[in-house]
Amino acid sequence: MRRIRIGIDTGGTFTDVVAFDEATGRLTTTKTPSTPSDPAQGFMAGVDKVLAMVDGADGGKARGQDVAAVSHGTTVATNALLEDDIEHMGLVTTAGYRHVLEIARQSVPDGYGNSYFWVKPERIVPVERVAEVDGRLDVRGDEVRPFGEQQAVAVARWFRERGIDTIGVCFLHAYANDAHERAMRDVLAREHPEAVVSLSSEVLREYREYERTVTTLVDASVKPRVGRYIRGIAQRLGAYVDASGADDGGAPSGDDAANGTARSSADDVGADGATAASSSAGIDIPFYIMKSNGGVISAAEVVHQPITTVLSGPAAGALGAGLVAREAGYERILTLDGGGTSTDVSVVLGGEPTLTTEGAIGRFPSKIPMIDVVTVGAGGGSIAWISPEGNLKVGPRSAGADPGPLCYAKGGTEPTVTDAHVFLGRIPPHLLGGEIGLDVDAAVAGIEALGARLGLEPADAARGILEISAWNQANAIRQITVKRGLDVRDFAMAAFGGSGPLLICRLIDVLALQGVVVPLNPGNLSAFGLLTVDVKNDYVQTNVVEHTQVDPGELATVYGSLEAKAADALDREGFSASDHRFVRTADLRYDGQAFEVRVTAPDGPVDERFTERVVASFHDEHEQLYGYCYRDRTDRHPVEWVNLRVTGVGPITRPELARLRAGDGDIEGARLDTRPVAFDASHQDTPVYDRSLLRAGDVVPGPAIVQEFGSTVPIHPGFSAEVDELANLVVTRTTST
Repeated sequence: MRRIRIGIDTGGTFTDVVAFDEATGRLTTTKTPSTPSDPAQGFMAGVDKVLAMVDGADGGKARGQDVAAVSHGTTVATNALLEDDIEHMGLVTTAGYRHVLEIARQSVPDGYGNSYFWVKPERIVPVERVAEVDGRLDVRGDEVRPFGEQQAVAVARWFRERGIDTIGVCFLHAYANDAHERAMRDVLAREHPEAVVSLSSEVLREYREYERTVTTLVDASVKPRVGRYIRGIAQRLGAYVDASGADDGGAPSGDDAANGTARSSADDVGADGATAASSSAGIDIPFYIMKSNGGVISAAEVVHQPITTVLSGPAAGALGAGLVAREAGYERILTLDGGGTSTDVSVVLGGEPTLTTEGAIGRFPSKIPMIDVVTVGAGGGSIAWISPEGNLKVGPRSAGADPGPLCYAKGGTEPTVTDAHVFLGRIPPHLLGGEIGLDVDAAVAGIEALGARLGLEPADAARGILEISAWNQANAIRQITVKRGLDVRDFAMAAFGGSGPLLICRLIDVLALQGVVVPLNPGNLSAFGLLTVDVKNDYVQTNVVEHTQVDPGELATVYGSLEAKAADALDREGFSASDHRFVRTADLRYDGQAFEVRVTAPDGPVDERFTERVVASFHDEHEQLYGYCYRDRTDRHPVEWVNLRVTGVGPITRPELARLRAGDGDIEGARLDTRPVAFDASHQDTPVYDRSLLRAGDVVPGPAIVQEFGSTVPIHPGFSAEVDELANLVVTRTTST
């Protein structure tokens, strides 16, 4: 039987698909239109399409039985939070802490100059749906007052009678001792068995009550939707295997999938830890979901911790770009993932994207480990509009996939960034190699109408749209670099996604970048990234202690407990003990600081030498981030240990990047045609090249257009693109600005 692994990334406009044949090492890429009303439909269309392009074990086309695993980047949880489409929820907390969400944090957006006008955002759960239960633990987890069993029963019945069946439980200091939260869950299971419950001690075993409460509620809010979606995909994959990959005939409809129980169990999703779909023929398809921390998790596990998927798609793109950049010899690189609705940017150091636990999705802080991504509403579908003051604006409102830009001819009524590219000739009059035709006349009419309202020539209006979009992207990159103590001029950039490479020449000038790397098949890099990802699970335990009082034995006990939990999860995922890897980190701070710095903790015995190495790393990292440290003044500024962390890693086999044979320097054989393209005020005939025909060492001077199936790279005058041995296009400025 053939072993084909498939990566599928669902975006706002297109669903990207990559198939990796483990026997031949061949990668096959394609795209299908996303189906926002039922994402699972676009998912299965992608599976069917890519398998039709791959040779199967019997010499014919590949079928469902040839699929060894499916990895998926999903926006289900992300969209629910961004759209504020959360479930009808309740909160159970410690007696006396009913208003923890009202107290929140003294965090004023845009500085204190605007504080007079600032109103705290609406709470995720209103105070009338917050219930209190007696019982109290101290900061070390010792019981001060016993758990109020009778009160808990009354609370569970109160939620049941009001139809509130999504509940977060967050008791004071539960990170140190989860006994009371587990007792509350037992009561809810007995008195309100239909309830979906999230415990803070399982979601975020870390102190800071407000953040832990909100993170727990975010997990609870997306758990029903993620469970329904994953179950629906699993059922369709199972039906696909039963039908031998012929079609989706026996699969449930979108409504059937949505009507599945919210409390998906391992049996709902698959027979074993990693299996999502099981057919009557006895063939299982392991189904993995991308996590925000840069790992994947089995579908059976993700329904129990759905919050870990809130940055699923962007994380896959950053990892794919990191792998490509590392192989190409770049240690420090920025990533720019341009899609139809937004652009995601991140920083990759040493081939690994940087992580944070201070992220937020929409208005909800989420203190889970996630790749440090900044998102800006500057995608191909971003709408150009005129403010009341008469100024041209672009985004963040987007035409999305439906109705989409004017050139999609699906009912769009406002010009977008894509329409500006079409007007200027920078993208061809079709997408996906001709599969989707574009209505050029509609784009031209929309840009002309906008220009008339602005008093501009149409070409100037189109270039203005792209200029604003480029600066929106540049500002996002500055947030991820300058605000974190990094100099953007020290970096090259990897641009990918369907719209990612379109503005790179302008970004090189705006940001003074060293250059931009455009990987092969940039529109599918996120889906490719899904095939390069290890299984990862994160565990944290708050353990606040001043460094001079640290007991290495106590640290060893905590790390051992966290590693045991990670090992148990990897066992359930099907990894043998010999394959388990554990990555230790620690959060430290100077006494009096409000936030911590995370540093890597070494392997080996946890002894005095271990603690000194961690503290030394903390001083170094603090100086890198903030420009100073108190390495020689710890008597006045002692160091505190705050959180201990372990990541359990189950490694997978990554696809090898193919090397491209060298060319003879003659690129005329790759030339497709010539078309009018505007890089300044007027259109000029510009050569168009087929990227698949370029070879290593070939140089394409600007002005030029380089096209491929899922993306287009405009090379402006004064720039050039050189093909490296990995088939990347490396775009640099060749003349002074």
